[in-house]
Amino acid sequence: MPDSRRVLTTLTRSQGANQALKEGLVFPAGFQLQFQELPSLVKGFRRMVRHLEFDVSEMALTTYLTAREHGVAFTALPIFLVRGFHHGAILYNRHSTIRHPKDLEGRRVGVNRGYTVTTGVWARGILASEYDVDLDRVTWLLSGDEHVESYVPPPNVVSVGPGADLADMLIAGEIDAVIGVDVDHPDVAPLIPDPRGAAISALRDRAFYPINHVIVLKDEVLQRYPDAAAAVYTAFSEAKERYVAQLASGQVANSADRMYAEVMKTTGADPLPYGVELNRPIIEQLVKFALGQHILTRQIKVDDVFV
Repeated sequence: MPDSRRVLTTLTRSQGANQALKEGLVFPAGFQLQFQELPSLVKGFRRMVRHLEFDVSEMALTTYLTAREHGVAFTALPIFLVRGFHHGAILYNRHSTIRHPKDLEGRRVGVNRGYTVTTGVWARGILASEYDVDLDRVTWLLSGDEHVESYVPPPNVVSVGPGADLADMLIAGEIDAVIGVDVDHPDVAPLIPDPRGAAISALRDRAFYPINHVIVLKDEVLQRYPDAAAAVYTAFSEAKERYVAQLASGQVANSADRMYAEVMKTTGADPLPYGVELNRPIIEQLVKFALGQHILTRQIKVDDVFV
């Protein structure tokens, strides 16, 4: 049974990979997780980064790496709770003169929320590595600010201003493209043709399978409870294994389930592998993208940022 004397306040959005945890079917040995349910996970990230409000928290991976560089006192476990495809995250206005990703150079491109948002980092990395886009020649317009307050973006990153809506600006032709914004309009389309096919090809051909979210623990918790890291990792792993078994049996209920089932079919492997070694190449790729985009200022070793 969970130990009610050792309670860890925990923020994580309900999803397939943690369902058994949220339902109390599995739990960390010697601990009780006290789940905090917030209407916005993104706002929870901010509260964790700025105030260390939770003992255990789901966290966007690039936000975590940025926060670590800026001295925030939490450390990640190699629990990669959310992954995704980002070739379709770049949308453009069909009536613009853009015909190829390279045409974004010299243009203004909106980015949802902050420059360090993980989806944006992956999408810009795809533009640079697959389509030779010089990211420094694009003006990136942000609709929000950064979770890590001390982070200073490069000079070609500017705020779009209060009250502005990136989707409306794209439709009106005021900007040429956006990243990470949902736009349902006949004039708007993915800049990369057949983005789903491109993502699956990248997965199949070079194991390009982006990680979005990780789990972090406050350093204070790790110091107080030396056994917390192993207990939390084991519990999240067991919950995920139950989810993967459901996917393998054909239980698919939503778009995330369908994506992970497609990954499993393509690779013949676990669509949500945890641990450092299986994920080292893709984490190193994200670090490379973050360095190239002036988000991280120094090279890091993957082993140094996980418990």
